[in-house]
Amino acid sequence: MASTTQRGILGRLLLRKSVEQVQRETETSQLKRTLGPWNLVFLGIGCIIGAGIFVRTGNAAALHAGPAVLLAFLVAGVVCALAGLCYAELSSTLPVSGSAYTYSYTTIGEFAAWVMGALLLLEYGLAASVVAVGWSGYVVSLLGDYGLRIPPELTGPMGHALIRDGAPVLDAAGNPVTTIFNLPAFLVCAALAILLVIGVSESAKVNNAIVAVKMTVIIAFILVCGWYAIDNYDVLKANWEPFVPPNEGEGRYGFDGIMRAASIVFFAYIGFEAVSTAGQEAKNPKKDMPFGIIGSLLVCTILYILVSIVMTMVVNYKMLNVPDPVAVAVDALGPSWAWFAKIIKIGAIIGLTSVVLVLMYGQTRIFYTMARDGLLPSVFAKVHPKFRTPWVNTMLVGLITAVAAAFFDINFLGDATSVGTLAAFAIVCIAVIWLRRTHPNLPRGFKVPLFPVLPILGVASCVYLISSVEMKVLVFFGWYVLGAIVLYFVYGMHNSRLAKGQEQLDVPEMPEFPEDAPGR
Repeated sequence: MASTTQRGILGRLLLRKSVEQVQRETETSQLKRTLGPWNLVFLGIGCIIGAGIFVRTGNAAALHAGPAVLLAFLVAGVVCALAGLCYAELSSTLPVSGSAYTYSYTTIGEFAAWVMGALLLLEYGLAASVVAVGWSGYVVSLLGDYGLRIPPELTGPMGHALIRDGAPVLDAAGNPVTTIFNLPAFLVCAALAILLVIGVSESAKVNNAIVAVKMTVIIAFILVCGWYAIDNYDVLKANWEPFVPPNEGEGRYGFDGIMRAASIVFFAYIGFEAVSTAGQEAKNPKKDMPFGIIGSLLVCTILYILVSIVMTMVVNYKMLNVPDPVAVAVDALGPSWAWFAKIIKIGAIIGLTSVVLVLMYGQTRIFYTMARDGLLPSVFAKVHPKFRTPWVNTMLVGLITAVAAAFFDINFLGDATSVGTLAAFAIVCIAVIWLRRTHPNLPRGFKVPLFPVLPILGVASCVYLISSVEMKVLVFFGWYVLGAIVLYFVYGMHNSRLAKGQEQLDVPEMPEFPEDAPGR
């Protein structure tokens, strides 16, 4: 294998895994092609419906779009569809494990794969923190229904005024309560990290039950709150006046606010990649993959719009800047519906617990794969002798997610997650263009239509939504990516097993979750 000097710095950065080798590996796959188009649609729905709708919708409506948040869901759905088609092509061409990290390594090269790995830490690791904060909100609300109170200072991020019902919470002396630590969010991340170290293998039946709980909660919320809104329309219609609040600048309301809200509710769609990873099991990938991706996105967009309609009708949008907007909405139905509110909150907590678990697991899998490639220290691939899980890796992921959930604001965490995911999606779209140019004759089960227009639109739309995010988040993102790049040149470049002509580190494989694990 040529040295870094002989290869040249550009050639080194573009060092790729062999496409042909990847395809040869897939030829021996024992997976059966049993998934039809509707199987893929339901798989996508189960993975998409999750924390985004339970957590981020309220922030988007309260701070940026008002009742017009439903339009933000349309915009975000279109952006996801563009990226989803690119995922479908890559998964049908390179049906391998390792998600977008492996796609990038095989198409654009090692440097892009490293950057993708850093972005996936935002998509999975910080997303787990966002969900944990939402989980905390629903737990605090449910415990309050039974008269159990966690000290309010221990229910939010450091240095933030605690807001409930649209107004600051006051202490006994009449001063605003300032939160210092989100204890429930920290504890759930720590507990699930320990559970992952011990070893968890969810059965498909359990996963299906959790998906059913989430879907039941969403549909029940739409039906009951929708009926309540219709029955009390004369009073509640004032909550929709105006439908698009006047533009206040800096992404608050108006058209700019809708676009800003789209970058927030984009979080609610993360998870459709699960459809693209099922390419090897689709009966007819060329037809079934786009049907599954677009179909699941369409169904979820309709459900999300209905949720946003009834939520902003039942409660004034200015009161929804909370981690648990669905709980706020059902509480607004009045004491006679207290039993229903408790059921909704319990269902949300069950669903969100599983989501945190799956996201943390996904992050450990990415670190594990990168360590086996030599891009991260081998300790990240070290498997516990008894539990056969990558325990060092898992405890680090648990620490990162727990600290982020405990000390940082949910809006900052959610925006950072969305920016990282949008950047990752843009790279996937570029990877499709790159692979078409460098390997035009590769057999593809599915091709993105209107090439290269749709992939280019996918890149442009992702970049546009990124640009709408608050500047402090973009500054954080810039420093984060810069730090990741420096780390690559300091460590990853010099320890890459591919560059040394070595095979991937031979360690036991991590146990897998089923492909229908609940999404975000």
